[in-house]
Amino acid sequence: MIIVITPEEMMNNETELINELFQEGLDLLHIRKPFINSEEMTDFIQNINSEFHQQLVLHSHYDLAKNFNISRFHFREIDRQHDLFKSFTDKMISTSVHDIETFNRLNEDWEYSFISPVFPSISKKGYGENSTILNDIKKRDNSNVKVIALGGINEKNISEVFESGVDGVALLGAIWESDEPLNIFKKCRQNVLS
Repeated sequence: MIIVITPEEMMNNETELINELFQEGLDLLHIRKPFINSEEMTDFIQNINSEFHQQLVLHSHYDLAKNFNISRFHFREIDRQHDLFKSFTDKMISTSVHDIETFNRLNEDWEYSFISPVFPSISKKGYGENSTILNDIKKRDNSNVKVIALGGINEKNISEVFESGVDGVALLGAIWESDEPLNIFKKCRQNVLS
């Protein structure tokens, strides 16, 4: 599984690129736009082809889901700790962790969890410099929740990440900080499939 996470800030031609990514086989798109209001979020989702709405995951503005056939929701670590997901357990929910011990304690309410940073982050300079997560994934003993690697993953190291036993990867900086985001995605997908 390959997931793409949107950049926090709006970008030129972002939804056009998102539609192209889906046409190239993107599994899921996490919409993480903490700085936009409900109206802007509505416009953003409306610009994504409706055939892909069931593959969208909301990080905020959960109330808009019913307007767009969206049934996937992501909850940050802090939201999970405050039980903000409790009214969504009949939906597909995901979360984030930063160590394998926390991941191993997640219950089967969660479809998957990001674990990060696997490599030094592309989008957050200096983050993840001394990460041991790729090695720590070997200590995974939770088979109820899929583990999705995040952080510094690109077309050059994606195969190594899948070899570590993850169920999928999430791409952020590799896509949005590239001059050729669609080509980078295609290379990542090709390297996973080969």
